[in-house]
Amino acid sequence: IYGVTLPDEDEFSDIEASARYFEAENGDLHLRTDFLFEGDDDSSSTMTVAFILARNILFSVHAEDLPVFRLVRMRARSRPGSIGDYRDVLLDLYETDAEYSADALEGIYQKLEAVSTSVLKKSLSDQAAAEVLNTIAHEEDLNGRIRRNMMDTRRAVSFLMRGRLLSSEQFEDARQILRDIESLDGHTAFLFDKINFLMDATVGFININQNKRVSKLTTIGVVFTPINIIAGIGGMSEFSMMTAGVPWPVAYGGFTVAMLTLGIATYRALNYFEQRKARQLMDAGRLRWEGTGTPPSNRR
Repeated sequence: IYGVTLPDEDEFSDIEASARYFEAENGDLHLRTDFLFEGDDDSSSTMTVAFILARNILFSVHAEDLPVFRLVRMRARSRPGSIGDYRDVLLDLYETDAEYSADALEGIYQKLEAVSTSVLKKSLSDQAAAEVLNTIAHEEDLNGRIRRNMMDTRRAVSFLMRGRLLSSEQFEDARQILRDIESLDGHTAFLFDKINFLMDATVGFININQNKRVSKLTTIGVVFTPINIIAGIGGMSEFSMMTAGVPWPVAYGGFTVAMLTLGIATYRALNYFEQRKARQLMDAGRLRWEGTGTPPSNRR
């Protein structure tokens, strides 16, 4: 009907990144732009859309109806006269894409706040840590896709501005879109730092839980090592010879009592030294606090 040749899906998805914007032999302008797409199962992806600017009409080729396109149609119907030509449609798509990415970043903020509440507790179980790591990995992937999507939108808007295809008013709208994208870059960088912090904190809790288990096993080993030595002595024939004149219930009963006494004494000795070390650390921290006159939580 319009005399425009539309590209196949494989053709515009396999195109080189350096040739995403070009002018065909017949004068039609072709653009390839990635748009953020979130599925119903909270999975995120980017979808490449092929734009053809021909005969003052904007043609778009994409596999699914993206949320950005639905928002642009809703706004066009609610605000008659807001779109003058096909270039306004394209700029409105890029502007709405930036707003959609900003909403996605706000969702990442909210989920990371919930993760921070659980991570900053005094303790974190291994199961809770696994759930936190899963959430962090999902949000990191979404944040990376948003950053890549904004980079691609910036390139597309810059191409339109360099090609002098826009009017003065449209040129100013394009500059505003670039400023919005620039502000989103700062948010994505902050979220990357926050994600790294939460990841390190979660892995730290996992290491603490593992160290606690290893410490318990070490304590059990220290307590039972002397008992094993005495048990080995009791199993020797020399012990039977030494207690030949003593009834075996008395001999082995006293031997068992000696083993229990030694184990309890070893356990209490370990607790004493651990509590003594903890008191020394607390006293050292109190002395530093009194020397500076400022509580540790208020120092910078």
